[in-house]
Amino acid sequence: MKMRFAVPALTALLMVPAVWAQTGGSSAATAAASGKVGVIDVQVAITSTAEGKQAAAELQSQFAPRQTELSNMQKQMEDIQTRLRTGQTTLSDDEKGRLQREGEQLQRTFQRRSQDAQDDFNEAQREIVDRIGRRMIDVLSKYARDNAFTVILDRSGQSSPVIFAANSVDVTQDIIRLFDQSYPAKAAATTPKAPAQQRAPAPKPATPPQQ
Repeated sequence: MKMRFAVPALTALLMVPAVWAQTGGSSAATAAASGKVGVIDVQVAITSTAEGKQAAAELQSQFAPRQTELSNMQKQMEDIQTRLRTGQTTLSDDEKGRLQREGEQLQRTFQRRSQDAQDDFNEAQREIVDRIGRRMIDVLSKYARDNAFTVILDRSGQSSPVIFAANSVDVTQDIIRLFDQSYPAKAAATTPKAPAQQRAPAPKPATPPQQ
């Protein structure tokens, strides 16, 4: 199972009246006609910030042991299937039954742990996206006010009303840059270096016996 960092739909989180819009039809058209309009790709913005990249790497590292465990279980199930397939004429009925039961138990355990891992991954990812998204709202709101935008549309969702937007109105890279300036990623903790070994003192020369 491959778990990837992805940004889910953030309609409820990222709706900012008069600044951030994901509405369609006449509302977007009215906003476009009444003032300056911009677009942003929220998914790209969140995952491209320094904090987003760092959080994604930490998330993958955190769940790597569980992915390894699931991969090992998959290999065990494949090995059992191979033994059953190649031993059709050589394995006893008792051995075939034992292997089948073992494979079924592994399959149930794999499905349960795989679902648990995916649920935990999704929850951890949601917390990251919520944290970065809320900060990004503040950055975007200030940017919109400073640059006299009436509305900024999110183009990342499948239901986005944006069909085409010129590069000149895409503010994604500006928001990423401003976010990184406002919320720089914290440096990862470094492993302290082991203290240097002290060199043992040279042995003293033996004192010659007195005559």
